[in-house]
Amino acid sequence: MKTLGDLVAVLDEDLFGRRVLVRADLNVPLDGSRITDDGRIRASVPTLARLRETGTRVVVVAHLGRPKGAPDPAFSLGPVAERLGELLGVQVPLADLGDEARFTVDALSEGGVALLENIRFDPRETSKNDDERASLARELAALVGPEGVFVSDGFGVVHRKQASVYDVAQDLPSYAGDLVLAEVEVLRTLTESPKRPYAVVLGGSKVSDKLAVIEALLPKVDALLIGGGMCYTFLAAHGYGVGDSLLERDQIGTCRKLLESGKIVLPSDVVVADGFSAEANTRTVAVDAIPDGWKGLDIGPESVTSFREVLEGAATVFWNGPMGVFELAPFVDGTRGVAQAIVDATAGGAFSVVGGGDSAAAVRALGLAEDGFSHISTGGGASLEYLEGKTLPGLAVLEQ
Repeated sequence: MKTLGDLVAVLDEDLFGRRVLVRADLNVPLDGSRITDDGRIRASVPTLARLRETGTRVVVVAHLGRPKGAPDPAFSLGPVAERLGELLGVQVPLADLGDEARFTVDALSEGGVALLENIRFDPRETSKNDDERASLARELAALVGPEGVFVSDGFGVVHRKQASVYDVAQDLPSYAGDLVLAEVEVLRTLTESPKRPYAVVLGGSKVSDKLAVIEALLPKVDALLIGGGMCYTFLAAHGYGVGDSLLERDQIGTCRKLLESGKIVLPSDVVVADGFSAEANTRTVAVDAIPDGWKGLDIGPESVTSFREVLEGAATVFWNGPMGVFELAPFVDGTRGVAQAIVDATAGGAFSVVGGGDSAAAVRALGLAEDGFSHISTGGGASLEYLEGKTLPGLAVLEQ
């Protein structure tokens, strides 16, 4: 895989004035036009800043949300362009693909940066038709011209076979950006050479969403700690009643088999509520005493303590998924407690990786220092698919 470092080393001064197309992951959460978590934008800055220093003209392509293949103001990258400009210290114009993009890119000075409007406004980006995706890829490649290059730096989308991720890499000389390279090196460590003991913490809603990664990781880890909504299907596999908690009945048998490994650690107590709201009545109960009609929405304090004991002795920790509905105040303590335990383990010398998505959002929402973890991934889905052993199209095309 050729990297941005290779590009700079080989071309050096020849990069000055060239155009570089960068696929970034700027898919940030918005409250109207207000960005509520700019973590992914900040993660994209080092690669863009490095390119600016070489005097290239940088054209950034990204998406936001899931528009239905047509322009939608609710998914405009306008707020992202503004924030990116603030972080880079340069104005970043936003341009629609087509004539506006061509004029904008032509007007860039050396070290300038332009952002294309949400690439998913074009239905060809996510099309299953190879020819349709290829036609969009050619338009993107044309923006940087015959001497242009492509830098893949959106790790959160490398598991997608999409025009701006996969197809354009076949039309231009292509390189892995610093962010993608760092993500791959971290995940390679987790899969090939983790220091032991190796502990994994998984949360989130459904067992079915994490089943493949559980099956892939179980032979490699020393302990697999499970919280979040998915733990209730495992508790049901133990024969416990789970009240009105989230439950996938069709996965109970699978969970029962997974428990035979002896490596899975489940909560011993949970916080239950009589409704799904911050105002609901709550209580902490043992996992074998969940009342009928009540639902588990967080792990309890005893569980946090037992999880902490496992994490204190770990040399490698991977965490993906919150322990409860951390967005609601009564159910935040489990996620906060486990996150702090990982921070403490890191301070003690453990190598810790936060697997993107809701976990990364929780770190920032809880006000925890990001440097308290060894690495916070920008790609939840991509990280999990890599750990599952799947081929990620956006990485595979860079290896060709």
